[in-house]
Amino acid sequence: MSQLSRRKLIAGGAITAVGASGLVVAAKLAARFGLVPPDSGGVYGPGETFTYAAQRLVNRHALAREFTRSQISAQPFANLVDPPLGEEFRRLEQGAFSSWRLQVDGMVARPASFSLAEIKSFAARTQITHLACEEGWSYIAEWKGVPLSHILDLIAPLPQVRYVVSRSIKPEWWESVDMADALHPQTFVAHGMNGTDLPVPFGGPLRLRVPRQLGYKSVKYITRLTLTDNLKQFGKGLGSAAPEEGYAWYAGI
Repeated sequence: MSQLSRRKLIAGGAITAVGASGLVVAAKLAARFGLVPPDSGGVYGPGETFTYAAQRLVNRHALAREFTRSQISAQPFANLVDPPLGEEFRRLEQGAFSSWRLQVDGMVARPASFSLAEIKSFAARTQITHLACEEGWSYIAEWKGVPLSHILDLIAPLPQVRYVVSRSIKPEWWESVDMADALHPQTFVAHGMNGTDLPVPFGGPLRLRVPRQLGYKSVKYITRLTLTDNLKQFGKGLGSAAPEEGYAWYAGI
């Protein structure tokens, strides 16, 4: 990821447009409502806070646009993994992912570990949504999966939970979303794409699908979800791998 993303430029533009005094007021309002993002401490922090707080106060329940089947991209871009996924992944793939597990833990009453077969046995939904990458490419696909909210219902989050951290079989790929996105009806644990099992290049066997945010929030090859009230204990404390590399934690579109 580049160190200066378009998201940062937008944040910088917000700072200019709103002005210093306006940002002070916005920051106070954001703090009052608990809407300060975990990457708020840097030079772009005021802009990030303004963007995140404004979205949550005004647009909390908005739906991402859904498309028709005729609008599905003929040749979606897979953004292949480099370096490769590793020996453990190859072993799991050779076994048709029968040993793949999704661990769900943290601040929950009933921590659990679900097999791929169990995930697929849950009532599934589909959505045809647009995946947009920070690097400029995008595509429309039909995603099939289980609403993340259903999985959270099974493990019973504690009342103080504020975030869900998603982790991949590639340790450097991890993200988090707040509970507004975690409980949103379009946020899926996806296991299918365009009428087939989710292909490996697109994150199979399981990926998170967060259509209200840029593509890097939809973590591929997920193996673990951790519920928490504080993101400081993860990585560098910025909420995800993205801001550690110059992108924004909140990537709403």
